Amino acid sequence: MTDYLTHTTREGDRWDLLAWEYYGDVNQLPLLTAANPSVSLDPILPVGLTLQVPVIDEPAAETTPGLPPW
Repeated sequence: MTDYLTHTTREGDRWDLLAWEYYGDVNQLPLLTAANPSVSLDPILPVGLTLQVPVIDEPAAETTPGLPPW
């Protein structure tokens, strides 16, 4: 089961900025839009919308086999 946070849009909110705010990665934008299919893909989101923000596990740090993680 996917957990969700809620986000109420503020002036100037955009899908890419929300992806960066919540995930630190604008490439997660499709995750946000898929969780909110009734919201249009306008460049600037209207103020006051309540969006569902899926909670994802943090990706594991990339390491080279045989080397310490630092």
